[in-house]
Amino acid sequence: MSAIGWGAILFWGVAMGLNFFLAERYPNSRPVRALVATLFGVTLLVLWQGLVRGLDVSPVILPAPSDIAAAIVGNLPLLWGDFVQTILKGALSGYLIGCGAAILVAIAVDRSPFLQRGLLPVGNFVAALPIVGIAPILVMWFGFDWQSKAAVVVVMVFFPVLVNMVAGLAATDALSRDLMATWSASYGQSLIKMRLPAALPFLFNGLKIATTLALIGAIVAEFFGSPTRGMGFRISTSVGQLDLALVWAEIAVAALAGSGLFGLIAMIEKAATFWHPSQRGR
Repeated sequence: MSAIGWGAILFWGVAMGLNFFLAERYPNSRPVRALVATLFGVTLLVLWQGLVRGLDVSPVILPAPSDIAAAIVGNLPLLWGDFVQTILKGALSGYLIGCGAAILVAIAVDRSPFLQRGLLPVGNFVAALPIVGIAPILVMWFGFDWQSKAAVVVVMVFFPVLVNMVAGLAATDALSRDLMATWSASYGQSLIKMRLPAALPFLFNGLKIATTLALIGAIVAEFFGSPTRGMGFRISTSVGQLDLALVWAEIAVAALAGSGLFGLIAMIEKAATFWHPSQRGR
């Protein structure tokens, strides 16, 4: 191994020691927690860069972070077009439709014992279907553009959100339900003032799970047919061309988009459920 590789390992050891020290010394400091997370990420990148260069790893096997950064900078218009096609059109539209439909169906399920016994088992069965099996079918049904990718995303996010929402609507305690009955509250009044607020923590758990499923579904669906743009299309064609730096650039953009969407949902959750015990101390 060259001096670059040993230097990267030495940097990793020093940075990890500093991370352990800061995490144990200042466990409740938000700036320190942000610094620890940032330093940990930088440490991984430096270690990755040093080992790839030090061991002379072929870029076909694993490109260095500097090569990936260069691919991002050199292909910004291409990456933006793929981002719009896959994330904004396919993943986001499917996410909104699937999650919105799941919330409405969960309210209907909560209202109807028949749907509780009939729909949820079917939902569990559909949720267990492999994405590589249903994606080609939906692509044939809805065409090769973003609509078929949105349909795949709807299938993937619908039932996780549905199950969490149904559990949340049923999470109210008997004392609260008796109190609403004492006040002669209608189902709509008890739903808005009691059941929906109680279901919010469960709902946001489902929404956060659905963010990663939406990205996976949209990208995987593009492997089975898409226009000449999109993250899944670009990854598939770039692997065939041995352009692994562009593949990792697409992966990095998808990871950043997923992290951003997850963070946005977490921020909304914190604002909407500030009263819940799970938000205390955050």
